[in-house]
Amino acid sequence: MEIKVLKKILETNEKMADENRRFLREKGILCVNMMSSPGSGKSTIIERTVEKLGDRFKFGVIEGDIQTTLDAERMARLGVETFQINTGPFGGDCHLEAGWIRAALNEMKLDGLDFLFIENIGNLVCPAEFDVGSHLNAVVLSTPEGEDKPLKYPLMFRVSHVMLVNKIDLLPHLDMDVEALRKNVLGVNPGLKIIEISAKTGQGIDRWIELLLAEREKLTGEAK
Repeated sequence: MEIKVLKKILETNEKMADENRRFLREKGILCVNMMSSPGSGKSTIIERTVEKLGDRFKFGVIEGDIQTTLDAERMARLGVETFQINTGPFGGDCHLEAGWIRAALNEMKLDGLDFLFIENIGNLVCPAEFDVGSHLNAVVLSTPEGEDKPLKYPLMFRVSHVMLVNKIDLLPHLDMDVEALRKNVLGVNPGLKIIEISAKTGQGIDRWIELLLAEREKLTGEAK
């Protein structure tokens, strides 16, 4: 019985996710689902992206957290259209779902937006199981987390289109083996794009920006 209930929940979520994707495509908004462990640097990466492209493009962010509005407050200071989803009052779910994203979209001012970032709840398991309706799934892995995470949590890396290896400025102080990480993650998902960055220093951010612009152009057929 539990398996049937879970299957029904996931099927309902998939249907809503497809509707979200179509809705955002029709509006010309590229939706990026940012997933990672807590503290990997998702918020800082989004901030750097807005700082790089904010003079040419308009951004929106949906922030997911179990408690607090700290990340949403950071985004609001950048002048970004922001919506907060807290799961704490509803049992503290460790992921966002397509229906919650649709509710957020109904409340947000979407006209004129070019990019919508969903900053999912920090977790390498549950967010991978629930499609939210994004066009691009990005997993952020920070160097202190080690090279074994793709082997321990393979679904996250299978459903992602790009992996951002963040905090590479810390490599001189760590035993992290980037080549071993590449081998592990490509064994799980041979088509995954890998970009090494430091959100703190800006290293590699331009490659991330190029990817985002290419994905938006594919979605809309429009280059800016």
